[in-house]
Amino acid sequence: VPYVGAGVAASALGMDKALMKVLFSARGLPLCDYRVVLRREWEQRPTEITVELERGLRFPMFVKPANLGSSVGISKAKDADGLREAMDLAGSFDRKIVVEAAVPAAREIECAVLGNDDPKTSVPGEVIPPREFYDYEAKYLDEASRTVIPADLPPAVVDEIQRLSIAAFQAIDCAGMARVDFLLSGESGAVILNEVNTIPGFTTISMYSKMWAASGLSYPALIDRLIELALERHAAKQQLRTSLP
Repeated sequence: VPYVGAGVAASALGMDKALMKVLFSARGLPLCDYRVVLRREWEQRPTEITVELERGLRFPMFVKPANLGSSVGISKAKDADGLREAMDLAGSFDRKIVVEAAVPAAREIECAVLGNDDPKTSVPGEVIPPREFYDYEAKYLDEASRTVIPADLPPAVVDEIQRLSIAAFQAIDCAGMARVDFLLSGESGAVILNEVNTIPGFTTISMYSKMWAASGLSYPALIDRLIELALERHAAKQQLRTSLP
């Protein structure tokens, strides 16, 4: 049956932040320093792991459940006490915990991708949250969050974000659509790949559709194109051999 969006493998990898980073690293894509800690390891030796993380990543750090969305369970840890609380919270949602070094003075940039084997990108957009980072409350409850589309970026940075968006999309073998999220360092200007969202928000006011609208593709035309891509991918699958003579 034809369907819009990623296949099973890309969907699973897009959900698991730990496995996603392994593939990004293998492709040489720019990531912040990070560690993956199993909840069982944390429960058995929290003091030792706290010291290891502080030495390896330094504060502040972001602590996330590996498999979750909408920024649920994510905390910014500024000291050892905050790290312990953040680890316990993330561990209550997942058996795997991703701990990342904070990007200094980070700007949150997003880019939409559309296509199958020859994906295209939209203009990037910027999310400006009213708090330290774009957490669950900032996304869904706080009306003070703002978006800027297109993002106010130099042309060279836009080109780099679009290039990396396609590279990340292809790294997890995505199809149809995805929103790729970045952190732009306010100190060095470095573009850091954060994650791929294989099923981005898709209302008329969601970043994905708004970025495409700003790129010249209206909401109805975007839906038509996604259906075309689903049919195209299904037709390609139907050409595959499924038995031997």
